[in-house]
Amino acid sequence: PAMGNYSLNQTCVIDDSFKYNLYGGVYSVVFILGLITNCASLFVFCCRMKIRNETTIFMTNLAVSDLLFVFTLPFKIFYNFNRHWPFGDSVCKISGTAFLTNIYGSMLFLTCISVDRFLAIVYPFRSRTIRTRRNSAVICAGVWLLVLSGGISASFFSTTNVSNTSTSCFEGFSKTVWKTYLSKITIFIEVVGFLIPLLLNLTCSSLVLRTLRKPATLCQIGTNKEKVLNMIIVHVAIFVICFVPYNSTLFLYALVRSQAVANCSLERFARTMYPITLCIATLNCCFDPFVYYFTSESFQKSLNVNPQINLDSLNKSETPLTLKTDLPPIQEELGEHTVTNGRELM
Repeated sequence: PAMGNYSLNQTCVIDDSFKYNLYGGVYSVVFILGLITNCASLFVFCCRMKIRNETTIFMTNLAVSDLLFVFTLPFKIFYNFNRHWPFGDSVCKISGTAFLTNIYGSMLFLTCISVDRFLAIVYPFRSRTIRTRRNSAVICAGVWLLVLSGGISASFFSTTNVSNTSTSCFEGFSKTVWKTYLSKITIFIEVVGFLIPLLLNLTCSSLVLRTLRKPATLCQIGTNKEKVLNMIIVHVAIFVICFVPYNSTLFLYALVRSQAVANCSLERFARTMYPITLCIATLNCCFDPFVYYFTSESFQKSLNVNPQINLDSLNKSETPLTLKTDLPPIQEELGEHTVTNGRELM
């Protein structure tokens, strides 16, 4: 089929060539903003933050995932504006893998942050042995292994297609490829990379909100309800705005491309909405730094955006336990671990 056109049958011809200028424009914006914000975030994580806990590990990996995708965008920008891929098959595969790794890696790392916040607030004492840097590093390694294996599997089919006038990348797959391989891969990444993280985020957020109704909870974690609500709003908003529309459309898109559903109007809708929702999904690279800001008080301090810090909270979050000789036993315990892993989490 010609680039930008795909026909379900002889009477249903669909033109989705508008997507090239759309992709080129959105990718240009994401490249500039994503490069600046994520490089700045990594600089803060690696060079400015004095306290590095398990949440920081998740956020650092999320920033790395965003940057890996951002670095491939110049190739995509050139391709979509020129409708020609001159960079070879290997770069095409890497570009496709980076996109899938970013989308689903972002969802999984955001879920890790959400679950970690849930444990810190709902089970501040019982989760102490679970919420460690070592366990966080192991979980991040598992996430990378999962998303890279899924991305590489899908990108195995992202070979370049050469026509008389141009070369395409990551499109123009045949009905047979969709039916035998890509539809199955799509279902797998939809369940593991989207549905499960979405349910975990919604469940953790609702349980945290229920726990915050207890006044004693706010005293234990050393923060106020407004901060926690801001965190929940940012996490849920990124999922609802960036990932829900794209993954819902992707499922429908896979159905019509594999001809599991043979309906011209439905295919026209899917082929029109898919580029739009995909562009919205790529904006998560620009939104993730808001997660760092609202989730980590240390991140805010490192940016010097909140110079008026309460001395008591500063002592709780950064003073070594051995110096807190005037605290009773339980408060001393809270001062070191729960605040570092609970309050600093936020």
